[in-house]
Amino acid sequence: MRARVLARWAREHLGEVLGGPVATPPHDAWCAELGATFVTLRRRDGELQGCIGTLEPRWSLVEDVAHNAVAAATRDPRSAPLVLADLDDVHVEISILSALAPLGGPDEIRVGVDGVVLRHGRCRATFLPVMWERFRERGPFLAVLKRKAGLPPSLPDAELQLWRYTVEKHVDPAPRAP
Repeated sequence: MRARVLARWAREHLGEVLGGPVATPPHDAWCAELGATFVTLRRRDGELQGCIGTLEPRWSLVEDVAHNAVAAATRDPRSAPLVLADLDDVHVEISILSALAPLGGPDEIRVGVDGVVLRHGRCRATFLPVMWERFRERGPFLAVLKRKAGLPPSLPDAELQLWRYTVEKHVDPAPRAP
């Protein structure tokens, strides 16, 4: 339920920031809880528009979603910034992250379930659990995650620091096309 409410809020807030009507944030008690979220924006055709998030709680859930929604729409370097006219062609996905739990090694990653944070020195990257739709095994999953972090895929797994998390997720679909 929280993710559904936050997905609607993210869409409304983006509309306001991009020049639409003023949005009113949700006021449920849980909205003020500290939380870490990711906002993923996908075009109707499935293409990624942007995905930005936080791994550890810094702000309330409402503030975190608002911040990440704007960043995903306007600052993700993988896509041109979103404009108001494009908002009705975008699916808004909210992922509320659980607390990070350290792992003793890659064998502790639950395939198909866990989001994973990888760190080696100053390099860090994450994949949300949805990435298991592309990778059905730990080996390829970790190799691409290493590359995302700027590390060589040949780096021994024993040298990595790993954490896992789960997500509460909801997708607010793009409104129906006319």
